[in-house]
Amino acid sequence: MKDGRLLEQPFTAYVGIDWADTKHDICVQAAGAPRRESSCIAHRVAAIDEWANALHRRFGGPIAVALELAKGPIVAALQKYDFFVLFPINPATLAKYREAFQPSGAKNDPKDAELALDLLLHHPERFGPLRPQSAAMRTLVSLVERRRQLVGDQTRLTNRLCDTLKQYYPQALEWFDDRGTMLFCDFLDRWPTLRSVKQARTATLEAFFHAHHCRSASRISARIGSIREAAPLTEDPAIIGPCRLHVLALAAQLRAVLAAIVQFEHEIASVAPTLPDYTLFKNLPGAGAQLAPRLLAAFGEQRERFRSADELQKYVGIAPVTERSGKQCWVHWRLQCPKFLRQTFVEWAAQTIPRSSWAGAYYRQQRAKGSSHHIAVRALAFKWIRVLYRCWQTRTPYNETVYLNVLRKRGSLLAGKLGT
Repeated sequence: MKDGRLLEQPFTAYVGIDWADTKHDICVQAAGAPRRESSCIAHRVAAIDEWANALHRRFGGPIAVALELAKGPIVAALQKYDFFVLFPINPATLAKYREAFQPSGAKNDPKDAELALDLLLHHPERFGPLRPQSAAMRTLVSLVERRRQLVGDQTRLTNRLCDTLKQYYPQALEWFDDRGTMLFCDFLDRWPTLRSVKQARTATLEAFFHAHHCRSASRISARIGSIREAAPLTEDPAIIGPCRLHVLALAAQLRAVLAAIVQFEHEIASVAPTLPDYTLFKNLPGAGAQLAPRLLAAFGEQRERFRSADELQKYVGIAPVTERSGKQCWVHWRLQCPKFLRQTFVEWAAQTIPRSSWAGAYYRQQRAKGSSHHIAVRALAFKWIRVLYRCWQTRTPYNETVYLNVLRKRGSLLAGKLGT
């Protein structure tokens, strides 16, 4: 993914930055000069602007800047200056580089800025300049990542809500299979205790469920019957009072998160179709409205970024790591990778098992070999990336029939399991 030729352009100066929330330590070296200068600037727009323009007046451009991240406040601040060329350095790479010269584990920010500068100057072939994708693609990437964070918040709030209900009002969990919904939030908001719901009239309960699009008469009747027969877990006001307040607070938070997720989904549905490559992902088996945009964001629009499917598999963390020492050899999960991208491919691969004949056959083959469900799904994701990479590079939508014919022509064992 890195191309040393990108550093062949003549830079007038080189900068290493160790960023922080409130300040940034900086190390500067002019091209061809042996001396380095260290400084520190506050994380304020005016301070950053003054420093950047002073650097430009002094050195002109372009100026190479090495820093530990590819996105974030300082990256956004520096990208508006056309005389800066940003080179992201993996934090783990910088940490190992520091450890090589300081095995004691000592660390300070000014030194890290100098080490970042060292890496860029001495190993330029290892780093490529940050080349932002289109505004639409960057918008989509941010939308799908933030939506997934909200889904994580939904899960955490739902779990906390269930835990609190188990302490004084467990029947509410029996009446609703899906707790991460507006229906559940509204029910608890209106009847946060067993006593309050038992006092509700039957007509009131029926009207509530009808208003929330629950049309099954038998299910509504069963719920109301269970409400009438329910016995309290406890009558202790020292338990019920605080738990009731906690449930109301959690339900309010969950309702806000659910509404935010819907807003994000509407925005994603609006942005994703505007990108030309969306047609490559929208009809993939099991992708749907949520995973198709995530897969599009995972691949992006810069096809030169990955020279092979193998590079992509390693980057997203699907390819395992092999370690050898003496006569020992072991394979393990890749630890350093963009976790959200790996999660995207694994979640989607699981959805293809019942929707793609060869994917289902491959998954069952892996399970028959003794692999756990998660290992089998990761192995399937590994194969899917190779398929999608080819589609992405050639701009050809995936076709299940075509791929099955390819498997048969190659004499794949999977083809034998699929029949004719």
